[in-house]
Amino acid sequence: MNVVDSSGWLEYFADGPNADFFAPAIEDVSELIVPSLSLDEVFKRVLRQRGESDALQAVAVMQQGTVVDLDAAMALSAAKLSVDLGLPMADSVMLATARAHNATLWTQDADFKGVEGVEYIEKMTR
Repeated sequence: MNVVDSSGWLEYFADGPNADFFAPAIEDVSELIVPSLSLDEVFKRVLRQRGESDALQAVAVMQQGTVVDLDAAMALSAAKLSVDLGLPMADSVMLATARAHNATLWTQDADFKGVEGVEYIEKMTR
């Protein structure tokens, strides 16, 4: 199972330098877990940059995976990870979701460098 954080989705949709790193996890939709928070973050960013039509298309692709809502148990798990690892709220939700589903978290967010269960690649610029 795989969880791709929002930075990975945005990289993939923009065909950025690290898009190929995220493609296998994103395109294997039968193994893809999508935190509902990712829908919010990606929709908002694409809406601002490219408009509503592109934003709706992006989240439609994301919803081909299994969307997981943030419930009370996941929120508490994320809060504990946030304190234990010093992660921001959104990052801790991504990691908590991955761990709850025995999934690998794919990211280019440096906050995750060296964290167990995470496939990290350094963010590249064009």
